[in-house]
Amino acid sequence: MLFDRCGRIVSVSQREHRQIQPRPGWVEHDPREIWARCTEVLDEAMQRAGASPKDVAALGIANQRETAVVWDAVTGEPLCNAIVWQDTRTDRLVSELAADGGRDRFRERVGLPLATYFSAPKVRWILDNVSGARERAQAGELLFGTIDTWCIWNLTGGADGGLHITDATNASRTMLMDLRSLRWDADICAAIGVPASMLPEIRPSSAVYGEVRTGGLAGVPLAGDLGDQQAAMLGQTCLEAGEAKSTYGTGNFLLLNTGTEPVRSTCGLLSTVCHVLGDRPPVYALEGSVAVTGALVQWLRDNLGLIRSAAEVEQLAASVHDNGGLYIVPAFSGLFAPHWRPDARGVFAGLTRYINAGHVARAALEATAFQTREVVEAMRADSGVALTELRVDGGMVCNELLMQFQADILGMPVVRPRVAETTALGAAYAAGLATGLWESERELRDNWAQDRRWEPRMDPAEREERYRMWKKAVTRTFDWVD
Repeated sequence: MLFDRCGRIVSVSQREHRQIQPRPGWVEHDPREIWARCTEVLDEAMQRAGASPKDVAALGIANQRETAVVWDAVTGEPLCNAIVWQDTRTDRLVSELAADGGRDRFRERVGLPLATYFSAPKVRWILDNVSGARERAQAGELLFGTIDTWCIWNLTGGADGGLHITDATNASRTMLMDLRSLRWDADICAAIGVPASMLPEIRPSSAVYGEVRTGGLAGVPLAGDLGDQQAAMLGQTCLEAGEAKSTYGTGNFLLLNTGTEPVRSTCGLLSTVCHVLGDRPPVYALEGSVAVTGALVQWLRDNLGLIRSAAEVEQLAASVHDNGGLYIVPAFSGLFAPHWRPDARGVFAGLTRYINAGHVARAALEATAFQTREVVEAMRADSGVALTELRVDGGMVCNELLMQFQADILGMPVVRPRVAETTALGAAYAAGLATGLWESERELRDNWAQDRRWEPRMDPAEREERYRMWKKAVTRTFDWVD
């Protein structure tokens, strides 16, 4: 996406890449395919805008955070497919690591529980299961990175001197970085079994790292790097402690800015880095991560054939007045926040002969809203901050039926900004701040504008009864995996 100085979209190009699921619980991406798609959309967005590199102030990147890639430092060839954040193949490894100190074994230092979600167990799995990988890693022949690191390395030359870097927001999702020092923790690396020599250098989220050396953006400064949810925080200009947003994508992610001190959660949330702008102190956030929201709509399309496109789900859901008593809990990868139950698996609860395709579509959308409420309540309990409205963004916020139900089940207004793709906007803001296109955060706030606001309309008694039934359905997912 290309943005102008007012934060308005100039051009956009997007293409899907394959979701590879070779076994139950395994989710993979092809890193080479991702890089190929990136080069295609970069060139296409530039062409659509009629732009040349001299027209572009800087390039910023936002990415899926925990997805792990390991590749050969000399040839640039990945050892295997990337292991995606939703993948659960490391569940036994996580249980083994938790046997000494429990699932909070490293939480005090890294802000995260032991879970299949994060990068470090995925890297350990690759080293243990790809022939010769551990020996090569110990010899310094292999590099690890999340998708930002993989793209930056390729953008800046690849095997010919490419930068092996990441930023603090992505590093904070590996389970290997000390939250306060923003450095790799050697003891945790050793305990999990990931050689520190594989790890990228940790840089600020907004800083000039170098220049693009390939394709239609050659010569443009590369100056921003954030995990996708932290990028959306910047795009929504949630820059002060107490400000929050929720991004509706493959999963749902609610972040609350907690200022310059990390807040430890007691209610199932994650402590994470929100951003590091230049040489300023790091800003932290509490995060509630929900694994499956938009992915459930994709599942209705791709696995069940219930709809032909994701956009059709709203029309199908609107064909019925309610969910017909059906609750879908999409614990495809276990349950993330606030439950953290890797033993859980998805359920349809309340299924009767009355249920039709419309009820299934409606229950799928409602699952997103119910899971978001669970996270909002955990966030209130952890932080003492009672949100008065929820700023939303991401691909699903164009679904107006979902947004109205979200306001209803939260009992608070839901607000969509004029630019809903705030993840890309936040990456642009980080890059533009580093290169002086924007001189202050106030300029970013001036760019923000409301597009639509939904007020709650549901009777409070009905709201609480529906939420009670949702929580009952959630308990039916527990203890499925022995």
